Amino acid sequence: MITVENVALSFGGRVLFKDVNAKFLPGNCYGLIGANGAGKSTFLKLLSGKLDTTEGRIHIDANKRIAVLQQDQFAFDEFTVMDTVIQGHKELHALMKERDELYSKEDMTEEEGMRVGELESEFAELGGYEAEAEASSMLDGLGIGTDLHDRFMKELEGTQKVRVLLAQAMFGNPDILLLDEPTNQLDLRSIEWLEEFLFNFENTVIVVSHDRHFLNNVCTHIADIDYGQLNVYVGNYDFWYQASQLSMQQRQNENKKKAVKLKELKEFVQRFSSNASKAKQATSRKKLIEKLEFEEFPASTRKFPYVSFKPNRPCGKIILEVEGLSKTIDGQEVLKDFDLIVRKEDKIAFIGPNGLAKTTFFQIITGKIEPDAGTFKWGTTVTPSYLPKDNDEFFETNLNLIEWLLQFAAPTEGEQFARSFLGRMLFTGEEATKKANVLSGGEKVRCMLSKMMLSEANVLLMDEPTNHLDLESITSLNEGLIKFPEVILFSSHDYEFINTVANRIIEFGDKGVIERAMKLEDYVKDEKVIELRKELYSGNSNVQL
Repeated sequence: MITVENVALSFGGRVLFKDVNAKFLPGNCYGLIGANGAGKSTFLKLLSGKLDTTEGRIHIDANKRIAVLQQDQFAFDEFTVMDTVIQGHKELHALMKERDELYSKEDMTEEEGMRVGELESEFAELGGYEAEAEASSMLDGLGIGTDLHDRFMKELEGTQKVRVLLAQAMFGNPDILLLDEPTNQLDLRSIEWLEEFLFNFENTVIVVSHDRHFLNNVCTHIADIDYGQLNVYVGNYDFWYQASQLSMQQRQNENKKKAVKLKELKEFVQRFSSNASKAKQATSRKKLIEKLEFEEFPASTRKFPYVSFKPNRPCGKIILEVEGLSKTIDGQEVLKDFDLIVRKEDKIAFIGPNGLAKTTFFQIITGKIEPDAGTFKWGTTVTPSYLPKDNDEFFETNLNLIEWLLQFAAPTEGEQFARSFLGRMLFTGEEATKKANVLSGGEKVRCMLSKMMLSEANVLLMDEPTNHLDLESITSLNEGLIKFPEVILFSSHDYEFINTVANRIIEFGDKGVIERAMKLEDYVKDEKVIELRKELYSGNSNVQL
């Protein structure tokens, strides 16, 4: 069990937490939520001991092992994938290393022989004989095949490294598991494996995630950071959201009732304060006015940007025709003879573990790179707008945000227009004069969404648009795309986002492509799709989205 008592944390003059009290119990999975900057990752560092509190204390039961999802992708480059995972259990890994060193000796001393016996006993007690099998199963579930298990980490792609580090954190059944954005870089198939793992995990889990569907599937509790406080609620994300909205509405209604009562009392006092026969009643009502208290709402850290895409004209009948598209990158065949006809009002989600295929497709149809073979043709009525996964090139400038945004606005628009627009995207006051080259990942995405809104495009192309966004921004973008009346082509690993926006699914797999005109929730249950996916992923009968 973790007990948090009167914890406060300050950085300089800024108070991040104050008087935080909470208990995190075994058998529960806590979803840690809050706006960007609210302190979610910082709170995990406090729990893991990487940061010290300014006040208060954090108590963890004795002999409890804490495992943390590492964020440094390069920290284990000189180790093999298997060794990296097993290092998640430091005590076991140290035993294995000592054991291997002793067994590698041609001759042992009597003392070393006795030590080997002790090691074997400790090794068995810690599950050492099953360690590689357990690690291998985790890696397979997260999409890291057996052919990679003996490779060095430096040979892996960034997305693969993230999966290995996730397996490392979960390895060896830790007592407390702290996960900061574990679904980042995971495809839907691996996310569902992770959901199943956490569902069956019997110890304490505290997880930060922007994936609403994931939080709904794994969380027994929600720990909400807002107003510099942390409050724990029983239930998953949807239950918390509905309960918090209801609570806020009830408090607002109570204040409205008090406001009506206050008005009536003031009117009575004003009317009869000079009337001798009513003076006593007027005085009584003055006292009631003084006692009437309104509940004040502190400024929430939660802020929702305004996201609304309005096309300048409807699309015609022909949107996009793709025929025989092929592309090889660094010796890897990324696309092969890919055909696609995009129809009016299509909202297509590109899914699957092959992220390179999706990004390459977007880059080809937006003219960023040339295909090796095949053709594509946009309709004459189409005005596309593109949000790439990597948008850094747009921000390599000394322009401030006002100047940056005006590049994409009508020539007649000026500073006041830009400030107003940026304000709706949560860049208020001095934030509108920040340099574009110092923005965070989430801020860059909000700027790119602003650019897309100004384009008045009738076809939106988005490669992982929810990356770097907080839950509030994802919700706003989600609602904006649901309301968009024209064509959308996007890739994402966010189940809720895909399911509420897309009416057509295209999955890039290991051995081909599956396409169906249906919602994601129907796609994952469709029996024909399930059979096709077994073929798509090397006959793996356990493949799931």
